[in-house]
Amino acid sequence: MGTTLDAEVEVPISALEHWSYCPRQCGLIHLEQTFDENLYTIRGRLAHERVDAAAPTAEAAGIRVLRAVTLWSERRALRGKADVIEMRPDGPYPVEYKVGRRGGLHADLQLCAQALCLEEMLGASVVRGALFYAATRRRHEVVFDRQLRARTEDAIEGVRTMLATQSLPPAPNDRRCPKCSLLDSCLPSVVTARDRLRGLQGSLFRPLELGDPDA
Repeated sequence: MGTTLDAEVEVPISALEHWSYCPRQCGLIHLEQTFDENLYTIRGRLAHERVDAAAPTAEAAGIRVLRAVTLWSERRALRGKADVIEMRPDGPYPVEYKVGRRGGLHADLQLCAQALCLEEMLGASVVRGALFYAATRRRHEVVFDRQLRARTEDAIEGVRTMLATQSLPPAPNDRRCPKCSLLDSCLPSVVTARDRLRGLQGSLFRPLELGDPDA
């Protein structure tokens, strides 16, 4: 399956998890280069600094383990990096390191995109991979079935369209927002109150009349 819109617009693999969780968050990061630290992002950064813990069992079994592997797909104009690739006898096995506990399928899309890149780069079938969660110190195995691959392709095109059009998605203003590190940059409660926003814009840009003492 090839790309359908602006194939020359390169999509970062990391953007797919952001897009799946919240398209506006994805836009703020990848369009406006906005990134603010909070407790959750700090934990995530520290977790990635301890990525060696993600594959001790594989190394003990004599499996070659590659870390911080640059990935790409010319076919899909994808670029990114994998935390860990285990070179197993039955094929490459990507492992992505995550902080906290599992919550939804968002990270699965990022991992599946890594698999798509590996298949193109190595000409090998990549059937499954794993997400290693630091909070539980356990892996969750992900099977790259037809449904997940289709969802990943859709996310790739969604991000590509956003990047090509330079269009920031609307704010959701729902239960996802309080934990988002970009809450203060997004201001979902403000931008979703359109009537209030129009009123504020009107007062800000009210033209001064002649004789106005503030002129």
